[in-house]
Amino acid sequence: MVSLLDNIVRPSAIVLQLSVLLGVIFVLLKVLQFYQERKKLIKALEAFPGPPKHWLHGHNHLVRSENLLPQLVSWAEEYPYAFPRWFGPALPSLIIHHPEYAKSILGRADPKASVPYRFVFPWIGKGLLVLEGSKWFQHRKMITPAFHYDILRSYVTLMSDSVKVMLDKWDKRITERKSVELFQDVSLMTLDSILKCAFSFNSDCQTQSNTHYYIKAVYDLSFLVSDRIQTFSFKDVFYDLTRKGREFRDACKLAHTHTDKVIQERKAQLSNEKELDKIQKKRHLDFLDILLCSKDANGVGLSDEDLRAEVDTFMFEGHDTTASGISWLLYCMSLHPEHQQRCREEIQGILGDRDTIEWEDLGKMTYTTMCLKESLRLFPPVPFVSRQLSKPITFPDGRSLPAGCLVGLSIFAIHRNRDVWEHPEVFDPLRFSPENSTQRHSHAFLPFSAGSRNCIGQQFAMNEMKVALAMTLLRFELLPDPSKLPNMRHQIVLRSSNGIHLQLRRIH
Repeated sequence: MVSLLDNIVRPSAIVLQLSVLLGVIFVLLKVLQFYQERKKLIKALEAFPGPPKHWLHGHNHLVRSENLLPQLVSWAEEYPYAFPRWFGPALPSLIIHHPEYAKSILGRADPKASVPYRFVFPWIGKGLLVLEGSKWFQHRKMITPAFHYDILRSYVTLMSDSVKVMLDKWDKRITERKSVELFQDVSLMTLDSILKCAFSFNSDCQTQSNTHYYIKAVYDLSFLVSDRIQTFSFKDVFYDLTRKGREFRDACKLAHTHTDKVIQERKAQLSNEKELDKIQKKRHLDFLDILLCSKDANGVGLSDEDLRAEVDTFMFEGHDTTASGISWLLYCMSLHPEHQQRCREEIQGILGDRDTIEWEDLGKMTYTTMCLKESLRLFPPVPFVSRQLSKPITFPDGRSLPAGCLVGLSIFAIHRNRDVWEHPEVFDPLRFSPENSTQRHSHAFLPFSAGSRNCIGQQFAMNEMKVALAMTLLRFELLPDPSKLPNMRHQIVLRSSNGIHLQLRRIH
């Protein structure tokens, strides 16, 4: 009996021991691989001088949210082209701040780095922002028709309607003779506008922001994502267990519920011939209409999951980024009354007696567009983008990086690079005159990134910023509030920690 048990136990014990041994060998091989890759990366980074780092904190102790952007510019002036930035003892990234290096990176199709994009992944899913490879290419090709000028043309009226609601709100506030905080109102306006363009959903979010659960969910998600990035630390692994983590999860569910409901309703309409005829005769096709009609080379459309991801991505990318661009643009105009007045006169000359903006007007706003671009240079809505190298790269000066390395492009620092821009801190719209633009490096101005992964909605954003600026300048004179100057913060989009406060004077 004992002998029989021994015969059964011994093979089992041997199998267990072998499994443990193989597991240990596997772990050791992984550790060895990590060590070799890390050694190779550290060796490559030695070619890039940078600020001294702490053995534990890396550079984290030198960088805070309130000084991140000026600190990167300061380091960029000291260390040409690029420098290492260490997030703690084990995670380095190469920060690029020169157009030539940016051209090398953006000319490739490397995927986005996981941080900070993983913070929004539970909301936007696998949409165009985070996709990579063949699926990214397929989605990009299918979504591109949604941003054709024939589609964008119909959005101008929707944008104008949303801007008018915002200006009417400001009209009622200026009787108090106090400055107005713009960013929150502009953010609600761009949310209202994009709801119309994405879903044909007319909301009252600008005047009654809590009237619909989806509006509140999107607004809460935007705030929570920004807050999470600002307070990011090693404790982030416990985020889901915190109150804010639960709020984020609940808001995601609400947003997804609404998007799924709208998609199913619209698909049902498209299956009905009479409803389909109505949709095709609509005054404008919205973003969801275009997506539902898009087919790949095999005649296959996007799945429900992909549809939701792309709609949610459009909401995320087109909402706060445009709000940031508009808010900082109005701030720039307040600081420079001479440029503000010249834009106002140009717009008045284009519109005549009209107080509404039409598609054809946008292309005529030459000086206004130059001011808009100069504002985007000084205050890029997305001041930083990152990539993870899928294969090695060698830069024009011969320095190289291995695959797997994180690379950050400081658009903010590139836009203030003294080797590229003369007196970069000065607001000078003439930098973007036709004669000056042709002399500039192709990657010196990157408010919408560049290359194959550039912002697909950049024309949508430019149009909305033009509409907002034109209608605002026709109604108000903008002045800064010296007691409440903005404090820049990088939170995926460029914000101000204390808001953007301007004094408004009604133009009679």
